[in-house]
Amino acid sequence: MTSTTSRTNTSRSNRPVRIGNASGFYGDRFSAMREMLEGGELDYLTGDYLAELTMLILGRDRLKDPKTGYAKTFLRQMEECLGLAVDKGVRIVSNAGGLNPHGLAVALRELADKLGVDASIAFVDGDDILDRADDLGLGTPLTANAYLGAFGIKSALDSGADVVVTGRITDASLTVGPAASAFDWEYGDLDALAGAVVAGHVIECGAQATGGNYSFFTELPRMGHLGFPIAEIASDGTSVITKHPNTGGAVTVGTVTAQLLYEVGGPRYLGPDVTTRLDTISLRSDGEDRVAISGVKGEAPPETVKVSLNHLAGIRNEITVAITGLDIEDKAELFRDQFRAELSSVPEQMTWELVRLDRPDAQTEEQATALLRCVARDTDPEKVGRAFSNTAVELALATFPGFTMLAPPGKGAPFGVFEPGYVDAKLVDHRVSFADGVSESIEPSPLRTQVPADESEPRSVVDVDDPGPTAASPLGLVAGARSGDKGGSANIGVWVRNPDHFDWLDATLDVDLIKKLLPEIADLEVKRFRLPNLSALNFVIEGVLGRGVADNVRFDPQAKGMGEWLRSRPVPIPLSFVAETASAAPSSESSERN
Repeated sequence: MTSTTSRTNTSRSNRPVRIGNASGFYGDRFSAMREMLEGGELDYLTGDYLAELTMLILGRDRLKDPKTGYAKTFLRQMEECLGLAVDKGVRIVSNAGGLNPHGLAVALRELADKLGVDASIAFVDGDDILDRADDLGLGTPLTANAYLGAFGIKSALDSGADVVVTGRITDASLTVGPAASAFDWEYGDLDALAGAVVAGHVIECGAQATGGNYSFFTELPRMGHLGFPIAEIASDGTSVITKHPNTGGAVTVGTVTAQLLYEVGGPRYLGPDVTTRLDTISLRSDGEDRVAISGVKGEAPPETVKVSLNHLAGIRNEITVAITGLDIEDKAELFRDQFRAELSSVPEQMTWELVRLDRPDAQTEEQATALLRCVARDTDPEKVGRAFSNTAVELALATFPGFTMLAPPGKGAPFGVFEPGYVDAKLVDHRVSFADGVSESIEPSPLRTQVPADESEPRSVVDVDDPGPTAASPLGLVAGARSGDKGGSANIGVWVRNPDHFDWLDATLDVDLIKKLLPEIADLEVKRFRLPNLSALNFVIEGVLGRGVADNVRFDPQAKGMGEWLRSRPVPIPLSFVAETASAAPSSESSERN
């Protein structure tokens, strides 16, 4: 790092630092920041506001007003919490700067002056490479942001910043930066950095680490108003995941495992500062609502950094009609034919989907009804505007019996597509700036290297002892799952709560079977990765989400429910496993995993 500042580093301590999280996405619980500040002791409080879709939203905001482009919610939260944070000595780190971290820093400075709060504010930028995108071979997107690492945050905190706002950094860097500052880590501290990456990955999505989106949520206490997570990180990078006392949900080996499997690929988890080996993680219970993470190994980071690219792709509009009673298929066919014939101009893309929610001899009208959905996309707004949806209304008295629409006609809205890009890390200008104009340039890791790709293992090669008689039962009886989107792909992490059952899972759930259980992915490439230390398998389904969440018209556009769909599907489960599940509490909620 090349420094042009004379600010003094903060004091170092060997005690663990407590790093909390108050936001997992742009739109998360507004009150979480105050709750975390008031709920107990913290050294740092982080907030993750960015996602691939968020960058597109902020890009559209910036087109309308160049002064915007950051998460406005964060500024409103700071209006009520900045003074509280400074009074309690809690330092705030957030990526809410989005596409305009400098603009957010200026707004925060004005807010601090208005509130009479003495707070040092810094911002990290350089991730926005839109002006150079074409020269770097990335085309002409709406947004182009490289994923920065943690050392810009570290420098800002070393120099005394009370609040650090960033643009597009890796989510885990929100946690790694404070830990690196607290213990003065450098690029060579690979294992410590990797340990902090794991802790950061666990807490970055907020309440998902304390019971949110958890397969076995019915077994957790106080599932109303969930608490947000805290990582207690030690100087060697080991950590304990916990939460404030008397808050909802729970922190267990299971909830932590679920979040570790969220939106990951193979065992090598690539980042700009370190490649983290997910297959080295060891989890164990450390008491009520405490899970210890240890054993994490780090390797040199890759030569390149990932770039988030968003493109405006046109206008999208959709209609949904209800079809009730008999002759569902015939009614749908009639309406499709009539609708297309009545259109004055046919959109470039039209996707029809008939969702069969109906059932025979239904006891309610809703149970007798299917939904027919049409999504249209085109670069010409006239082809998918009000005239498109009005066509459905005009057919209301001239089509199948019982016609009704679920929403009034609309004019459509812009949509975009996401794609990843990669550039050499040395071509990205990673900077830290302060309100007084002083800035630092952050050099990339000198350890960068070519990282080998993880090899997919379509099926287990391990011989498994015969577990005895089986019966077809939902996979979720013995296994949990967590799924999510990664651009146009999706991942499903599957784990068994009893580590003794992993060999069975490994031998049973291969690529062929998962394609059979989930017919929608039968023709797609599926990669399978083993994580025995977590009693887990991870499946990456290439291309299932098309060109990303903002573009695809799938029923579940971010694949959040795909894991639960898999759990509902029957597989031959050993009767001994079923009996164990029925008669005893799951052992792995408090067991060690090595």
